[in-house]
Amino acid sequence: MKLTAEERAILSGEIGTEGARMALEIVEQAARLLGAGSLVPVTAAHIDGCLYHGASGTLYCERLYEAGARVSVPSTTNVGALNLLKPGQSRLQGEARKMAYRLMVAHEKLGCRPSWTCAPYQTDARPARGQQVAWGESNAVAFCNSVLGARTNRYGDFLDIACAVSGRAPFYGLHLTEERHADMVIDVSALPDRLQRHETFAPVLGALVGGEAGARVCAVTGWRAEACDDTLKAFCAAAAATGAVGLVHIVGVTPEAPDLETALGGKPVLDRIAVTPSMLAAAAARLTRSTSQQVDAVALGSPHFSGEECRALLALARGKPFKVPVYVCLGRHVLDNLSAGMVDKQLADLGVEFVVDTCVVVTPILPEVSGVLMTNSAKFAHYATGNTGYLPAFGSLADCVASAQSGYLVQDDRVWI
Repeated sequence: MKLTAEERAILSGEIGTEGARMALEIVEQAARLLGAGSLVPVTAAHIDGCLYHGASGTLYCERLYEAGARVSVPSTTNVGALNLLKPGQSRLQGEARKMAYRLMVAHEKLGCRPSWTCAPYQTDARPARGQQVAWGESNAVAFCNSVLGARTNRYGDFLDIACAVSGRAPFYGLHLTEERHADMVIDVSALPDRLQRHETFAPVLGALVGGEAGARVCAVTGWRAEACDDTLKAFCAAAAATGAVGLVHIVGVTPEAPDLETALGGKPVLDRIAVTPSMLAAAAARLTRSTSQQVDAVALGSPHFSGEECRALLALARGKPFKVPVYVCLGRHVLDNLSAGMVDKQLADLGVEFVVDTCVVVTPILPEVSGVLMTNSAKFAHYATGNTGYLPAFGSLADCVASAQSGYLVQDDRVWI
């Protein structure tokens, strides 16, 4: 392991706090295990480890704080297990609730910015192309690498906060230029425009890409869909959830893929897949596991809903109230912006329940029944059953609105024909 003089001094305890030494030792040992030859300085971090999964995470962060550790780079927080603005929203009880709260507090004490969102790129925390960062949370990592062109691996709990404190990460994987080139091509050029322009195209294609690519870097060619943040967010989230995708190039759209040759970087194409409408139809079908015509709840915002998506929801509802609960998960900053225009009140009057700081798939908020969860998020659909017990039904935002207003499943599958 090639270490700088400063890094050696921190590890030996000559400079810095005990917490800083602990954090750097974790990063350095992780780098050795991962086969990295050195560490790379990072300029920002996004911390996934503030979601409670057990006492060890809380005790670890508190120990770092007590030992004098503080983040050395700007660090945003992913969702926690509690809505701190509405603590009673989660049914988490007893010791687990206390420890979940302590974990969120510990991250604030360590100096993290309390953003509590899985979509930090909706805030001003958007690293520039080529910037080395340490981000956790699968969709955020895929968006960071793919859409922003910044560089990070998929950093998980414990290691993410250690990177934020030390300001360093293992120098391997997607931090390296040679590891960011694609060796797999997903060709969507034969798909009709009407399909590519449909709002379900991006999440369903993402679900297909995740299953095919796994952890490999691939390049998508023939993309004619909209390329706004929300579309790319849905695509990246689905690819990262159904696979282990950390980076995907969309030729002509994402910054490191002005053309296919650049995206490949001289690598041979080992696999080439020509996507057909029937392949997308099959991927979409896998996102619906329910056979019931009844819908018990609608969940939107995985990754967190944007202000534009909230306004689209309001427009589609056309003032007609919902018959089943509609949960909209979003960041505090987005809710604050909606409040300025009274959009939040208008949606609440229709029956929307806003969830901030967390999400209905990672903490118990949904009613304790076995039911059907309608969503337009491929990520929600992928995780719903395992995390909530609900069977997912996937459709467009318009389908979700119609289902919520009727209480029965509405899915317009004509797009795949």
